[in-house]
Amino acid sequence: MKIFTAALGTETHTFAPLPTVTASFEECYLVRDGKHPLQTHMIGMPAVIWKRRAEARGWEVIESLVTFATPSGITLQQTYEDFRDEILTDLRAAMPVDAVMLSLHGAMVAHGYDDCEGDLVHHVRDIVGPDVAIGVELDLHCHLGRQFMEDVTALVIYKEYPHTDFEPRAEELWTIMEGVLDKKLDPKIATFDCRMIGVYHTTREPMMSFVARMKELEGTDGILSISLGHGFPWADVEEEGTRLIVITDGDQAKAQNVAETLGREFWALRDEVTPVFDDVEIAVEKSIEGSSGPIVLADMSDNPGGGAVGDSTFIARSLLDKGETNFAVGSIWDPVAVDIAISAGEGAELNLRIGGKISPESGDPIDIRAKVKKIVKDCLVDGLGGSQNYMGDAVSLEADGAEYIIHSARTQNFNPSVFTTMGIDYASKKVLIVKSMQHFYSAYEPIAGKIIYVSSPGTLAWDFSVMPYTKVARPVWPIDADPWTTNEERPW
Repeated sequence: MKIFTAALGTETHTFAPLPTVTASFEECYLVRDGKHPLQTHMIGMPAVIWKRRAEARGWEVIESLVTFATPSGITLQQTYEDFRDEILTDLRAAMPVDAVMLSLHGAMVAHGYDDCEGDLVHHVRDIVGPDVAIGVELDLHCHLGRQFMEDVTALVIYKEYPHTDFEPRAEELWTIMEGVLDKKLDPKIATFDCRMIGVYHTTREPMMSFVARMKELEGTDGILSISLGHGFPWADVEEEGTRLIVITDGDQAKAQNVAETLGREFWALRDEVTPVFDDVEIAVEKSIEGSSGPIVLADMSDNPGGGAVGDSTFIARSLLDKGETNFAVGSIWDPVAVDIAISAGEGAELNLRIGGKISPESGDPIDIRAKVKKIVKDCLVDGLGGSQNYMGDAVSLEADGAEYIIHSARTQNFNPSVFTTMGIDYASKKVLIVKSMQHFYSAYEPIAGKIIYVSSPGTLAWDFSVMPYTKVARPVWPIDADPWTTNEERPW
């Protein structure tokens, strides 16, 4: 058997100010010829796992491009086409193959391509023909187009948010694909459109129980896999929305019945699974009241993991205005200030203007008289699932008791190692400002006195009922209060 693998991904915020360019992928993660570092990025771990599993069977593996870019605005057309064509060229050279396995995101948008994953997989299908199995692993913030669903043999989506389960999902997909290649399984895929747009945290109820229910059904009565594609709400594409996916062994009717049953159960939970957030003033007041352990303020609206720039100052400014200085910000994307601080050197004191640079959604910059505490070039910190996260050049600054981390490569905060690596004793701080939406949770929950999700001004607006969508298929909640008044399918 010969298995062809590749990975290409980013999460596209179609309203975000910064474009996604070739350098965005090169800066974040780009590997060719299977030369992964020891700490492999989550987009690359499936390829590593599939190679290990295939070689254990004595099967040949051809690994093509593996690359990911920190989420941002729409990808340049040439960037997407170059990476896509590199994968397709490698595939043609590898032919004939028995299977293609891809690690993708599911919400990549480029100029001219609202569904990059669907376009890539359709090209793959054209090359390999109708009989070669194609398996795909996706992030749960994915869009699922009709053409994509027609072209894949099997797909598995992360179940957890934060995404702590990308490795077990890779194993799950391998098991299905191995069964197909051994001619023991005949996957039948069904999709149910929940007609919802939203963000759902699997670390709270009732999402925890819903995910547990999906897992309990897997492996019973011919059900091979169940996935919930949450969708990525900040993408204006026709395929936007939440969908329930069920794969059975040879029984299409059962797959459709289970998908609809679970999908309608999820629709009934729509108000309960939708988190409620605090605005800046309320969140800051709660944090000043204090508790045991540092209070974590999750700056969701400026989360680079969702396409935001990562340079807003609203929460820090509010704390300063209220006289609170025992806080640390992790972290602010500001390459200009980083260069200035590095040129001054550790121990230097200087005036710096940090953050607030890219757009009105960044807020006003903060002017501080700062001491340069620590400089780390090409800074690596802990990411999700044992992976490492690249911050570029990073600097920690101290100003009147408050501490700020500034860095040159856009990324979100996954782990308290961001603070410790930069010489900041996070446990001594009353407040930690973390630029992340939910991926921070698994590492911060054990050390936090309280976690407060903050809906500050920023790129990631949270009222999806008034988002300026022009392409999203209708009807869909919460834009439409009751999208089930018609039984017609949405034209996605």
